[in-house]
Amino acid sequence: MIGRIKEILGAEAEALLSHQCKTISKDKLHLPGPDFIDRIVTDTDRSTRTLVSLQQLFGSGRLANTGYVSILPVDQGIEHSAGSSFAPNPIYFDPESIVKLAVEGGCNAVASTLGVLGATARKYAHKIPFMLKVNHNEFLSYPNSYDQILFANIKQAFDMGCTGVGATIYFGSEESKRQLQEISKMFHQAHDLGMYTVLWCYMRNAAFKTKEQDYHVSADLTGQANHLGVTIAADIIKQKLPENNGGYNALNFGKTHKKVYSELTTDHPIDLTRYQVANCYMGRAPLINSGGASGENDLKEAVKTAVINKRAGGAGLISGRKAFQRPMPEGIALLNAIQDVYMSKDVTVA
Repeated sequence: MIGRIKEILGAEAEALLSHQCKTISKDKLHLPGPDFIDRIVTDTDRSTRTLVSLQQLFGSGRLANTGYVSILPVDQGIEHSAGSSFAPNPIYFDPESIVKLAVEGGCNAVASTLGVLGATARKYAHKIPFMLKVNHNEFLSYPNSYDQILFANIKQAFDMGCTGVGATIYFGSEESKRQLQEISKMFHQAHDLGMYTVLWCYMRNAAFKTKEQDYHVSADLTGQANHLGVTIAADIIKQKLPENNGGYNALNFGKTHKKVYSELTTDHPIDLTRYQVANCYMGRAPLINSGGASGENDLKEAVKTAVINKRAGGAGLISGRKAFQRPMPEGIALLNAIQDVYMSKDVTVA
């Protein structure tokens, strides 16, 4: 297995697989493992039913009972238009194809819209954990705007048999305060009904992108978004992989500390992601990174992201477009390659 991972990574294998993190030590983290629910979650205020739902998530798919998760998220039909998302592979206009890909790809769960999951619930909700994404950014209004608005409620998720719910907050946006209040209430309702909560902690502000860098993916800003996410009781944090650092200083706003840059991070992607994990209560709320947009080197990029996430102390990957914008057998193979990283005992926490 490790030989195939090295082959996929190519020239980057050595730098990624041999790196040792000297910023925040791994022994300070609450790392994923088969006993994660018993070791970490049972000490929280989560209800017994929520523990059951989390155990269903961690006990499903190829990564069952490892402490790691591989989730297929498909809400792009709203976020990026159905045509843009599914034209490369039109079978995914049919919701059943989405759920089939998650099942046959060995995923722990499928995360999607009210329409997709509702259309398939009676046939599949007992076969793979369902996660209802309750809010979306719709792109049909003109001119386009960037706001996460509610498309569903928690009772609908419960009624169709979902084990968990997901939501996005655009931190840094004018609408983020409203989104924080909405999602905090919905997460409380989800926990009351025994469902776990997953928060997409995304940055969104035109000022965050400068001529020099796109600080929407800086470690310091995304780390703080993660910290706000766990504050409203997200059980799992979804975040984009960091690509740079120093957003606070470059944009000259907010508050930070010089040790964030001199001691707690370096330029290495594993160290930058380690800082994201640290902001998830040192891993008490598992960090899953997104797989990113589909491109020419999807397999390598997906495996690379998985290696960085795992070695940083993260708990898995949530990858969609790279898998569903290709024939199903190829999508399954890509999902399995991601999962192989987390199954490999040779890919260790740095």
